[in-house]
Amino acid sequence: MSADLTGQPAPDFTLPRDGGGTVTLSGMKGRKVVLYFYPKDDTSGCTKEAVAFTEQAAAFDAAGATVLGVSKDSVAKHDRFRDKHSLGIALLSDENEQVCEAYGVWAEKSMYGKTYMGIERSTFLIGEDGTVLREWRKVKVPGHVEEVLDAVRAA
Repeated sequence: MSADLTGQPAPDFTLPRDGGGTVTLSGMKGRKVVLYFYPKDDTSGCTKEAVAFTEQAAAFDAAGATVLGVSKDSVAKHDRFRDKHSLGIALLSDENEQVCEAYGVWAEKSMYGKTYMGIERSTFLIGEDGTVLREWRKVKVPGHVEEVLDAVRAA
């Protein structure tokens, strides 16, 4: 079971992003950050989630929040995923799982009776001061983005 990070300083990181360049969490202080971890580019649930965050990107921005998606996929895969689905959110590449480990989302999963390590779909709302305000683990995609947006507006 992963530790609850609510009320703790969000683990800092610098990761490469789609389109080139890097994103450093501590460089975003003064703005809320919605950090969501997803298993894999271009799979049905992950695509639905990324599209839903993109559709609400302006609303998140208006509420003072930046949305960042993180998976183990390479920047090149992120670029293809972004272009294929016209995504408007930053996609970060955590190929060595360090950030996934820091947030406790690198977990044992099972499918068709086989167990394997993978990313547990999770979202973290990080406040302007860098503290984790809320977390959602084992996320189900339907309705999730709206729930996160409500939490951002209330924060």
